[in-house]
Amino acid sequence: MLRDGRADVALMHRPVDDLAGFDAEELFIEGQVAIVPAKHPLARRAHVTMADISDVPDLPLARWPRLDGTYPDGPGPEVHTQSQIAQLIALGKALLVIPASSRAWQWPEHVAIPVVDAPEVTTVIAWPAHSHSRDLAAVVRTATSIADLPTRVLASAVNGR
Repeated sequence: MLRDGRADVALMHRPVDDLAGFDAEELFIEGQVAIVPAKHPLARRAHVTMADISDVPDLPLARWPRLDGTYPDGPGPEVHTQSQIAQLIALGKALLVIPASSRAWQWPEHVAIPVVDAPEVTTVIAWPAHSHSRDLAAVVRTATSIADLPTRVLASAVNGR
């Protein structure tokens, strides 16, 4: 939506999202979690590694499109929307690795498990490089001024403190 002009500003993740053509301010850096079906045996684990979840026979990793629109090889379903992946996880058809703050969208049928060796993700606020409006500047200033709050909240939630 940001790229085609339907939005003026967006929260994006580096290195996952393509930020070419955008200006961006870093908001926070966080770990990642695996979202798994609540009834799956993995859901009882306190944490997992990428090796633990890379080849679960009955629960393949969902495949999101790459920046060029192609999908990586693998047994997991090709995912097009957040709603689709939420349903696939709830049905026990896939698992997903996402930034820890993204678990806010998880359903009661999902469990988030910290992935201790997943690469960290940087959440940024981004806008088209040619945009210089005062309203946009105010949004960016507000976002960056409160950016440390999610880090504290997430750290205590992930670490159980």
